[in-house]
Amino acid sequence: MTGQFFAYDYHGAPFVIFSAPHLTALSFLLLLNFGLARFKGASETVRNRVRISLAVMLWLDESLWHFWNAYHGVWSLEEHLPLHACSLLIWLAGFMLVTRNYRIYEFVYVLGIGGAFQYLMTPDLGIYGFPHFRFFQALLSHGLLLTSGVYMTVVEGFRPTWKSLLRVILWANVYMAIIYPINLLIGSNYLFINAKPATASLLDVLPDWPIYIIFMELLGMVTFMILYLPFIIKDWRSKKSMGNTAVA
Repeated sequence: MTGQFFAYDYHGAPFVIFSAPHLTALSFLLLLNFGLARFKGASETVRNRVRISLAVMLWLDESLWHFWNAYHGVWSLEEHLPLHACSLLIWLAGFMLVTRNYRIYEFVYVLGIGGAFQYLMTPDLGIYGFPHFRFFQALLSHGLLLTSGVYMTVVEGFRPTWKSLLRVILWANVYMAIIYPINLLIGSNYLFINAKPATASLLDVLPDWPIYIIFMELLGMVTFMILYLPFIIKDWRSKKSMGNTAVA
């Protein structure tokens, strides 16, 4: 079985959603986020080390994914360019962690957390169950993407705003407009905007192309509202507290 760890033609057990290995991985990521939250209030030197460590792990994990595909001779322009939302955001999240870039943070928070969470709940791992390399790599890359957004919010004190949503919507649509002709040119389907994915996904319950793209954007807005809800409550409590203080 040791030789099967990096195998492309894997003969071990396939991935099973919400199986014991899947739930264990999710539990580990949950504990990781709680553990990192303890760095809130730590010195800048310590926080810098944590951010850089997370960035290196993100980049290394994603690099290993490309190396694994190249090693087995299956890497292709049609499938493996970092043009899917999560793939691109994994690389950008590393730069965000190193540079504390707020503009990248907006995209990581709005798109990265939501997209990574959806993937972690329903990973498309096929035959690559525990303990295959792909099982660890995929869950770790998306887990760290989610963690990077949470860390910058909880520990570094970043937060999204309503303008964040508007900027993300604007640039996400510009990005889709760029990716669509690229898909036509090289025969790819990055962002799944030229067609629904061949494998089962949430898009299967949505209308046919191109209507489902509108639903994808609406789902994105709903996701943002859910993620923004803690800040709505926090702002409401702050205003209420200020109002009570003024009355007193």
